[in-house]
Amino acid sequence: MQSSEEGDYLSQSDISSQMLKGIFQGCLLLLINHQPYYGYAISQELSKYGFTDVPKGTIYPLLMNMERKGLIVGKTKPSKEGPQRKYYYITSTGKQARKTFLTQWANLSLNVNDLINERRNDQ
Repeated sequence: MQSSEEGDYLSQSDISSQMLKGIFQGCLLLLINHQPYYGYAISQELSKYGFTDVPKGTIYPLLMNMERKGLIVGKTKPSKEGPQRKYYYITSTGKQARKTFLTQWANLSLNVNDLINERRNDQ
């Protein structure tokens, strides 16, 4: 295995970006499973859970990708506040992906927390 000095590893920002995409997809599935949302409402809802710095340019491409994968379906509906909005609904494939995300997240967070707690005093 080559060292990071030789440039074969992803940069820290690339790793964070890739991890966040998977985590955000799971978070969006959790939100949309509860009720349909349109794009801006999703960003507002994410803010309630501390995701305040998520650029809008991250959410919309992810929603389009999820729609292409069949995890969600978008339906345009009239809005009382102005132009029509595209609301996203979870599909049966999305519900299965949500279950998978929850299982994987539980395992990952348990393992990472165990490691952190065990090695916390190693400094």
